[in-house]
Amino acid sequence: MDMEPFEFSLPIASPDATGTGLPLPPETGNPWRLALEGSGMGVWDWNLVTGDQSHSPRWKDMLGYADDEIGPGAQAFFSRLHPDDLPRVEAASAAYLSGHAKDYTLDVRMRHKNGGWQWVLVHGMVVSRDAQGKPLRLIGTHTDITERKLTEEHLRSLNQELADKTQRLQDMQAMGRIGGWELDLVAGTVVWTEEMYRILETTPQDYQPTAESTSRFIAPASFTRIMAAVKQAKPQDPALDMELELITAKGRNLWVQMVLTLVWAQDQQVKRLAMVHDITERRNTANAIWQQAHFDSLTGLPNRRMLRDRLEQEIRKSRRDHRQLAILFIDLDHFKEVNDTLGHDYGDQLLVEAARRLRGCMRETDTVARMGGDEFTVLLTELTSTSHLEGVLQKLLDALAAVFQLGDEQVFVSGSIGVTVYPSDGTDIENLYKNADQAMYAAKAAGRNRFSFFTPAMQEAVLSRVRLVAELRAALAERQFRVEYQPIVDLATGAVRKAEALIRWQHPTRGPIGPAAFIPAAEASGLIVGLGEWIFREAVEQVALWRGSLDPDFQISVNKSPVQFQHQPAVGESWIEQLSAKGLAGGCIVAEITEGLLLGSSAAVTERLQSLLTGGVQVSLDDFGTGYSSLSYLHKFDIDFVKIDKAFVANLTPASTDLALCKAIIVMAHELGMMVVAEGVETARQRDLLLSAGCDFGQGYLFAAALPVAEFEAYCRSAPR
Repeated sequence: MDMEPFEFSLPIASPDATGTGLPLPPETGNPWRLALEGSGMGVWDWNLVTGDQSHSPRWKDMLGYADDEIGPGAQAFFSRLHPDDLPRVEAASAAYLSGHAKDYTLDVRMRHKNGGWQWVLVHGMVVSRDAQGKPLRLIGTHTDITERKLTEEHLRSLNQELADKTQRLQDMQAMGRIGGWELDLVAGTVVWTEEMYRILETTPQDYQPTAESTSRFIAPASFTRIMAAVKQAKPQDPALDMELELITAKGRNLWVQMVLTLVWAQDQQVKRLAMVHDITERRNTANAIWQQAHFDSLTGLPNRRMLRDRLEQEIRKSRRDHRQLAILFIDLDHFKEVNDTLGHDYGDQLLVEAARRLRGCMRETDTVARMGGDEFTVLLTELTSTSHLEGVLQKLLDALAAVFQLGDEQVFVSGSIGVTVYPSDGTDIENLYKNADQAMYAAKAAGRNRFSFFTPAMQEAVLSRVRLVAELRAALAERQFRVEYQPIVDLATGAVRKAEALIRWQHPTRGPIGPAAFIPAAEASGLIVGLGEWIFREAVEQVALWRGSLDPDFQISVNKSPVQFQHQPAVGESWIEQLSAKGLAGGCIVAEITEGLLLGSSAAVTERLQSLLTGGVQVSLDDFGTGYSSLSYLHKFDIDFVKIDKAFVANLTPASTDLALCKAIIVMAHELGMMVVAEGVETARQRDLLLSAGCDFGQGYLFAAALPVAEFEAYCRSAPR
């Protein structure tokens, strides 16, 4: 119902004596008002004729306000009433005033000055009616019941918590499967609980337990253990607590935890009381967790953790017995190509079969583990010498080199094996792992499908790489690098409108260091990202100058490492954004990439390469013809140039196979709309053969080595225009 706003007023007035319903003047020193105020209640007065409403100072104080901080009228009450309680106030008022409710009492929440909610008990009564009995005036009280409400809520919470705990206990008892039995040794009787029958999957109708027949439900090994413990027990000993294997009436094996209490009389056992709890699921779960933690889920081989545990044990045994052991790190060669071309399902099949083959080559005392990915480790133990290891290693290589039949697909891979021996190569696990890893990479570097034993020289090489990386960091910070430019010559005209930017390192103490000596270390350490971006910025500055002084279409080729493509540049730092900021078109730069980038390209790498092409940067495929799958990727990516590797150029003669290959590459590239650059051109004869084969550009010492800026400019000015 629609109602006039509540208005409460003080002091409390008495009904008029005339029955008109109009309030009388306040009674000075009204004892009821004073009594109510004194009891801590707030008092309110609501004139239903005028809608006026007022509240006593105590009500205001209850909400944290001074007497003059809340104005009169309905807003004083309603503006502080909790929105969810407003419908209840309206409903209670309507019911009481219409006579449908005998009293007007409800609890509500009021906003305290501090922002919190105060619980208030509202009670009211009609004190004045007109001649027709219509209510004219209500008076009432407000009582702070916040503490009571909080207490009630706390009690409800405690009761609920107790109920939850009780329910959990009941559930646990229902699921616990706790049974029991009692053996009376004097009377020779056995009694089982109902749960004991259920655990052993039988019934009292099917089986009547006896002291002799009960043993048939206990697995032999467990029966031997329990009987030995019972015979050795003393009266003062605590109850026996052990895990036993039982066999149910249906032949199912299960595990229980049994607490056996022995009752003694005059140092003689007279009774045995047992509580039996089925823990089969718990043991199975624990076993599964242990299995997952220690074995590879795909191949079933021990994992890295299990291998370490076994290696620790075997090192202790070898130290005690003065024997040797060998650790083999095995990496599958070309496994990534299988995953990329056939998919991970085939890759998983290959790993499972590889694990089986490796395991088949080993003794029972040896361990084959999967370290992750396509890496395996073999632990060879109890070695009196290492003289026979080469035969074992060759056996492993032969096993991996045999064809893998994966469904309808035949796949060929190989293995690279690194070997380290305890204790001659090291005595702690970390060093042994490190040694085997270094030896494995040496095997890969030597051509794959082979094994390599760890040598101290490998360790020295690693230390040298570490020192080199540290020096690279300092060199980058101290600007020890410079960029030189090698001309790329138009074979038909001899003109120079292109160059390749090549980095040079002028070491302060070691002198010039060639890129081949430090670029691999820069890539492995990630420093190539910062180094490559510095080269790019230098090349951009230079191409801007040469487009003004040498040729308006001058291009500089900049090598971009696969590591750089894997790095996400910050906003504003991509090549396209930097060229745009300089006002340069993307075509002034050619990005030189390797086939390896295309072969192992991820979605992110492909997207970054595509963004270069979209921005106008041309792309040159370096060392073309030395990889596996160049042709397939030429369809996928919009390549502008291919660079014939210098290995094909070095032995060019009129009737050579290398010339035939160069001609084939040139024809293919031209048919696909690409231009060709031949690297390593050192003789006029090579140049002429390439030119007659239709090659577009040449690069090599016949024309010029990489030159500093001033010498490069002089060379270009002397070349045909």
